[in-house]
Amino acid sequence: MPQVLIVQDEERTLIQRAYRKLLRSIKTDMDEIDRKNIRMAYEIAVEAHSKQRRKSGEPYIMHPIEVARICAEEIGLGPTAIVAALLHDTVEDTSVTLEEIRNRFGPKIMTIVDGLTKLKEIEPTIAQVENFRKVLSTLVEDVRVVLIKMADRLHNLRTIGSIPPESQLKIAAETSYIYAPLAHRLGLYNVKTEFQDICLKITEPDLYEDIVRKLQDTKDDRNQYILEFIEPLTGQLEDIGVSYRILGRPKSISSIFNKIKNKAVPFEEIYDLFAVRIIVDVPVLNEKSICWQVYSIVTDVYTPVPERLKDWVSTPKANGYESLHTTVIGPGGRYVEVQIRSDRMDEIAEKGFAAHWKYKGVMSHKDRFGVWLDNIREILEDPDKDAMDFVNDFKNNLFNEEIFAYTPNGDMKILPKGATALDFAFGIHTDVGYHCKAIKVNNKLVPMGFKLENGDQVHVTTAKNQKPNESWLKMVVTSRAKSKIKSAIKEEIRKKGIFGQEALQRKLQHIKVDFEENVDILVKHFGFKNRPELYYAVAQDHINLSEIKHYPVENGKFALEKQRVYTPASEPGTKKIQKKSKTIVLINEEPGDQYDYSFASCCHPVLGDHIFAFVTTNAGVKIHRASCPNAEHLISNYGYRILKADWLSDHGSDFVADLIITGIDTGPGVIERLTNKISSSLGLNIRSFSIEGNEGYFEGKISLIVANLNQINQAITALKSMEGISSVTRID
Repeated sequence: MPQVLIVQDEERTLIQRAYRKLLRSIKTDMDEIDRKNIRMAYEIAVEAHSKQRRKSGEPYIMHPIEVARICAEEIGLGPTAIVAALLHDTVEDTSVTLEEIRNRFGPKIMTIVDGLTKLKEIEPTIAQVENFRKVLSTLVEDVRVVLIKMADRLHNLRTIGSIPPESQLKIAAETSYIYAPLAHRLGLYNVKTEFQDICLKITEPDLYEDIVRKLQDTKDDRNQYILEFIEPLTGQLEDIGVSYRILGRPKSISSIFNKIKNKAVPFEEIYDLFAVRIIVDVPVLNEKSICWQVYSIVTDVYTPVPERLKDWVSTPKANGYESLHTTVIGPGGRYVEVQIRSDRMDEIAEKGFAAHWKYKGVMSHKDRFGVWLDNIREILEDPDKDAMDFVNDFKNNLFNEEIFAYTPNGDMKILPKGATALDFAFGIHTDVGYHCKAIKVNNKLVPMGFKLENGDQVHVTTAKNQKPNESWLKMVVTSRAKSKIKSAIKEEIRKKGIFGQEALQRKLQHIKVDFEENVDILVKHFGFKNRPELYYAVAQDHINLSEIKHYPVENGKFALEKQRVYTPASEPGTKKIQKKSKTIVLINEEPGDQYDYSFASCCHPVLGDHIFAFVTTNAGVKIHRASCPNAEHLISNYGYRILKADWLSDHGSDFVADLIITGIDTGPGVIERLTNKISSSLGLNIRSFSIEGNEGYFEGKISLIVANLNQINQAITALKSMEGISSVTRID
């Protein structure tokens, strides 16, 4: 018994210490009411969560306290958000009600807490996306709900080691699919970076640890180089008479991983492992001129790379980011990225939306967040969107890269990279998009699906009799354009369907069959989803009404069997890679053959890969790699169909692994040397081999039959060591 008291005293001290740390982290102004509300919220949360513990074993109250601290210190939110963060799990997990919160703290905090409370009693098949929708829907009402949710997700990721691997995988996929892009869109650079780094640690633990180790090994050399780079700049920067500071910051682990993966270069050959940031403390009116003055100093000392200049001072990013980026050739011929910004710009870059709101109205730039929130509002107001459509359309609005295109009058439109001329038309106005007849880009007539580039000037010609059709959906990428086109098509179907409905009513009346009692029977018989589809088919003469009089009728109703719906034998994009003679996978701790499993061809899992199982609708269970390019989408949208999967390492089988090899083209001997290394030296069978050379460079794709991941790694290492080979990478 005394031991229990000691534990309680220790935990009480731990909780109080965490609370004091929270109070010290609050940088915004507070009055006496704010202080009382924070204290009251803390006491309510401590009492409500007193009997709960986290998976790690620590008192549950530590979580809301830490979420509140992240809101205050790392995101820069004020007392209202801190109170809501302390209470964010009380309604969902305890006996505290929203009405109690309203009575004690008022309607604003109650609304925020309600937005953070997960929906209960929902079908598991839609719970995940419905809860996404609930949180994201609050964006246009009070963005603090989403910002607190970001802090909640960040703390859960920081403490994710205490939950099972399969649960970690689900959380990582959700985070990568929605939360990391959303953090980017809200300008929360540090939060986005930490999201991506932790997700990488979960999905690619070996590669993550390898990069961490190499960064640590090169830290001293990096710091010494940064000092060497900065030294000749300091004197000239002091001459311009403004306060400044210079920082050297390493690239994020996930950013380095993406370069290794996408550009097929080893860690040692990545030139921009760090960036030098120069931050000046100047009045807002002088920011732009001083930033360019600093740029002039940097490029006087070091040779710039012109094509790497990015001016987000004159034209900020859609998430409010402002900075001047350039790449120069530093000491020893190394490329160095230099970022130049003011203190205000730096705060917005670090804390995103919260800092942007603080400075709202200070700059003359158009409020980019407002424009984006208007787009989100349009998505929310679409009555025909289900939760899945909403989340997917929302994600499409979280574009990481953007382009700027202009009307003939010089009005700028911000669009996601890859947007088309037709997207631009809908971006001007819905009616312009509806009636778009022809488009000129830079005075040249182009197809509607023409992809725009930065600086394009777009002229749209309209015609009153022009209407959208289904082919238009393939020509657009923005959710706004897709939504408007779908609405127009549905309206056209509805209008035409009226004529079909009237024709069907006349026909059923003629054969003396009640319309209401039989129309749904006909819908099912013909395999339509609803009545409007049936009416439209009738209007388009896809259904021969003259045949209906021959249908059997019993007790005033058609006696028809529902039309058999065709389902393909296998799910698109997946097929069995090899026949299984033995069970080599455990699914939910049970032998995999009980689940009729096969390996997904989109990522070719191999014994030793980190894997998960996905229950398809018509092709059994598919085994995917955790790093599969489709993993984020599957786990985020269909988390309820994800099962735990593990390898039975004592069972052998053959797997397919695809490698891409690039190098110097030395002629026909390349093929012989590669095949000899693989077949003779490594003892591996080649399933297929294709190679193409061009101007002294070759790229080959080789499919190998391997037993496990170790054999793939051995093959990659051996091939990389060959003379003339530039890179060897495994294809996802």
